[in-house]
Amino acid sequence: MEITPQVRFRGMDPSVTVEAAVRERIARLERFHKRITACSVVIEAPHRHGRNGSIYHVRVNVGVPGRKIVVGREREENHAHEDVLIAVRDSFDAAQRQLEDAVREMSGYRVKPHPERLHGKVTRLAPEEGFGFIAALDGREFFFRRESMASGDQWKQLKIGIEVRFAEHDGEKGPFASAVTIV
Repeated sequence: MEITPQVRFRGMDPSVTVEAAVRERIARLERFHKRITACSVVIEAPHRHGRNGSIYHVRVNVGVPGRKIVVGREREENHAHEDVLIAVRDSFDAAQRQLEDAVREMSGYRVKPHPERLHGKVTRLAPEEGFGFIAALDGREFFFRRESMASGDQWKQLKIGIEVRFAEHDGEKGPFASAVTIV
């Protein structure tokens, strides 16, 4: 790496364990692109008075020649991120995917865009018929089928009110969800 990465903590004391995990993930990014010109990571602790629990937000900014990769701008609440190390892992996984796409684009490959992953709750479920509906955080409703589950085993675990992540698609009869996973 051409520069020293910056790791900052907001709303929390610096953690040697978290910083070590961040630096390990930065080193892993270097395997995909040797000329990282900028790297900053901000780990933000949740506000103590919030109603959303203690969800950590991790922002990763990586610069490479001709490209800037930014992860963590969305404020979607992912309850798995109540563990700061999981929040770090997920943010760096997203940064790695973007960096891999950038490398492919620079080498002339056509890159398939990743559909945006949304968060919502199951509002209606017809287990016998094999379908249900998800209400996204923005208020839209999405149809999904048993075959839309990322893992077939999760279908049996679904209940009304359970939180899920999914990819959004437009169909002839309206929006539908695929790659549905329980949060």
